[in-house]
Amino acid sequence: MKRRDIIAGASGLALGSVAGCLGVVGMDEHEASPAGVDPDVRDETGYEQTNVDELVVRESFEAAGISEEITVRNYLTEHEKSIDLGPIGSAQAAAFMILTSPQISIAGRELNPIEEMSSDELIELIEADFDGISNVNHVSDGDVAILDQETTESVFEADAEFEGRAVDVYIHISESVQTADDHLVTIGVYPELVEGVERDNIETLRDNVVENAE
Repeated sequence: MKRRDIIAGASGLALGSVAGCLGVVGMDEHEASPAGVDPDVRDETGYEQTNVDELVVRESFEAAGISEEITVRNYLTEHEKSIDLGPIGSAQAAAFMILTSPQISIAGRELNPIEEMSSDELIELIEADFDGISNVNHVSDGDVAILDQETTESVFEADAEFEGRAVDVYIHISESVQTADDHLVTIGVYPELVEGVERDNIETLRDNVVENAE
């Protein structure tokens, strides 16, 4: 699985229609803070923080003959684990990711659509954002707590491609919770053949998210 850049666009979906208003009130730059997982928990579960990826969305607009640009900086903190896939060999086939996107409001109206996106809408972004993920089907929903806030986590099954071979995977995705200044979503992916271990690990990572990545 390789990432594209579509997931960054989630926080830019609403900016086009309000960009002029944001520029007028001096809100032309918005930046999230990367979140992470307690390091002791990463060690316990065998996941390594491999990347903190800055995902930048820019929207340009023109008003009264003046050109302005609105910039939104999101972050995706990625954790990976090598999994033995039998005939394929070992691959970084289990992952836990945390997406943070800034809260953007004007006149009390939140403009970042991530706040209201359902798990079905979020999984569409995931499917579009990763090469090699297809045939996504909903499995279950459940209530979880992230950063002491209740939200919904949905589990999906899908086909993923590793080393040119199809592998059945589960995808866990939580709906948004809030940090002090951002919206936060968690995403876990692992092969179905290691569900007995990795489901517990993904849940442990999710339960131990911290607001600041190291």
